[in-house]
Amino acid sequence: MRTMEFKMERPGLLNVGDHVKIGEGVLPSNYYYIIEPSLAMSGNFPFRERLMAREGDVTDIIQNERGFYVTVTFPDEK
Repeated sequence: MRTMEFKMERPGLLNVGDHVKIGEGVLPSNYYYIIEPSLAMSGNFPFRERLMAREGDVTDIIQNERGFYVTVTFPDEK
């Protein structure tokens, strides 16, 4: 399994246990991921760390002084 952290700007958009779909964006040397429909966004990942799964489950949501962070767990990638 793979886990990934996403930044969420407002509380209540997602809940632990939610099944989410992921969109992929491409930059000149990185990928980034969005929990659809634009609920939260990941950091940038180099091409070698591309996420192959497009669906996952929210396993944790934390709040700190910088905002809300959502952890999503994805099934084994092939």
